[in-house]
Amino acid sequence: MSERREEERAGEGSGDVDVRSRSAARATLRVGAVVITMGNRPDELRALLSSVADQSGERVEVVVVGNGSRVPEVPAGVRTIELPENLGIPGGRNIGIEAFGPSGRDVDVLLFLDDDGFLAHRDTAELCRAAFADDPGLGIISFRIADPDTGETQRRHVPRLRASDPMRSSRVTTFLGGANAVRTRVFAEVGGLPEEFFYAHEETDLAWRAQDAGWMVDYRADMVLYHPTTAPSRHAVYHRMVARNRVWLARRNLPAPLVPVYLGAWVLLTLVRRPSRAALRAWFGGFREGWTTACGPRRPMKWRTVWRLTRLGRPPVI
Repeated sequence: MSERREEERAGEGSGDVDVRSRSAARATLRVGAVVITMGNRPDELRALLSSVADQSGERVEVVVVGNGSRVPEVPAGVRTIELPENLGIPGGRNIGIEAFGPSGRDVDVLLFLDDDGFLAHRDTAELCRAAFADDPGLGIISFRIADPDTGETQRRHVPRLRASDPMRSSRVTTFLGGANAVRTRVFAEVGGLPEEFFYAHEETDLAWRAQDAGWMVDYRADMVLYHPTTAPSRHAVYHRMVARNRVWLARRNLPAPLVPVYLGAWVLLTLVRRPSRAALRAWFGGFREGWTTACGPRRPMKWRTVWRLTRLGRPPVI
């Protein structure tokens, strides 16, 4: 798959013809957006939908999924789906993807946006169109998340190990779940988000599968979602699910020799961070659960993908 995309890039024309073809491709890329909500942030949801409606270029079609809840009042033209139960973040987003046809094929690109954030600039959709049109091998874009009051970006929101400069765009190995754009061909080739995960690490699972199929992932500092600064531990299930899904991530995607290395590194990192006793109990409970429960199909990545991730600065053992 990666070789095919390299050939596509190598075979592209140059000069005026190439510029015209890329401009035409940008103009024809259809962009949609998926937002999941628990229905408890109506004001924030309206602000987000307003920021999407204000995007320059062709209209972005939006689907809002009520994840086990009613959807608050939304502007005309925004489609809504109300699920009878909460399917979790990946399950809710998968429903949103399918609302655009199988694997989202009715559009070329899907934005996934948290319902308590909003797009900082009117050109984000146009920047996405340009990025995907200019790079046939680009599969996923991770936006920069910034606090709306301070403009600061937390280190954990920069999806690479060298996170000290959030203003530097780069190729990366994973992405942020609530502020991103995905080429829908990725879903057609590797499937959707892992619904078993419910919450935490579902993005990395998709990113690893996409990269194993030859797609690339970019972090773009100029594509900004404003989002209040929060701590992930605000979720009651955080420590258990982070640990359980970390084990599932390794069991599903890593070559067998790397599974104990990856999980051993994360046990050590967790202990070094010195969480509270209650948090540590929840973490190790989730770690055990990850080994004793079904995690979905196992499709270990190729060793050349391991090498590619390593060259990008994040070998899949950290």
